[in-house]
Amino acid sequence: MSAQTLIKKSPAESGSRSPINTSQLVAGIALCALLAVAAILLGRLDWLSHHGLSALTVAIVLGIAVGNSAYSKIAIQCAPGVMFSKQMLLRAGVVLYGLRLTLQDIGHVGITGVAIDAVVLTSTFGLAYILGTRLFKLDRTTAILIGAGSSICGAAAVMATEPVVKAHAEKVTVAVSTVLVFGTLAIFLYPALFELNQHWKFLPQGAHAFGIYAGSTIHEVAQVVAAARSVDADAANTAVIAKMVRVMMLAPFLIILSAWMSRQNRNASVDASPNGKTSIAVPWFAFVFIGVVLLNSLSILPQIVVDAAIDLDTLLLAMAMAALGLTTHVSAIRKAGVRPLLLAAILFGWLICGGALINSGVTQLLR
Repeated sequence: MSAQTLIKKSPAESGSRSPINTSQLVAGIALCALLAVAAILLGRLDWLSHHGLSALTVAIVLGIAVGNSAYSKIAIQCAPGVMFSKQMLLRAGVVLYGLRLTLQDIGHVGITGVAIDAVVLTSTFGLAYILGTRLFKLDRTTAILIGAGSSICGAAAVMATEPVVKAHAEKVTVAVSTVLVFGTLAIFLYPALFELNQHWKFLPQGAHAFGIYAGSTIHEVAQVVAAARSVDADAANTAVIAKMVRVMMLAPFLIILSAWMSRQNRNASVDASPNGKTSIAVPWFAFVFIGVVLLNSLSILPQIVVDAAIDLDTLLLAMAMAALGLTTHVSAIRKAGVRPLLLAAILFGWLICGGALINSGVTQLLR
């Protein structure tokens, strides 16, 4: 499907029903690129990097700021390119994210680390869905997005899940905001937890074990680095590897989620065809993501190529985040109320306390 066809399907989101031309596409992409480059440069500032605020986080903040001010004057001229960045460039960014991972990462944390990540992911997402839809009466999409962000890899997981659930920009932004709030809080809380663990021993002792705990329970990669680095280098290295293994689970998560949602829609007779069958919206980029991880695991690509591709990936994801911010209205976020934040707060508490129990229990079981 071409970018032109994809964009024409969303005239309401693009803000215009006028014919799309190349200049509109280029203008929107250029605007997203400008905001992304600014976010990347700001993300390199010592204060922001120390507090775990990555380029992706900065990009969505800049996008929201521009989207709720000056963007309204040029929305018609830029909307097609912004939509292209939010949809197609996002998928490309998720695919290239695989170059940050290798199968060898699994060996560094062992079967124990993999099992911990898997249990944390499934329990956190299940809790998010049940509490979100039943206790807080949130719509299914919002609960899924918050659950994905909390259980896997923060904003990147939210953005990768968006095409599967076909969420509106405001719901995605609400989910990303919860990651920002509680992930940032984790940066300051986890070093204190490490000190408490020296006395209370609620986790296996040592920086290595604490690194697995941090990597399996903190939202964003940047936040994991910032929190674990405050402990020591060994904890930081182990935490990043445990986090990367958790990120690797994003692809099977998206595939399973797509199949599950298709079954739910079929049972509810939503979008069913006359013969009663409902097609599965296969997240093709998840399969390509797995392929890129496998390719990177073979170590056949020159390091200079991998480094350049990772830089490009950061740019693409930042552009997608900027586009999301541009299409997000602050009024819609306010309308969402405190319920998404309360759900995210409970999940944060579960990641800390339940994550500690999972880390301790799985370690003892597989010892």
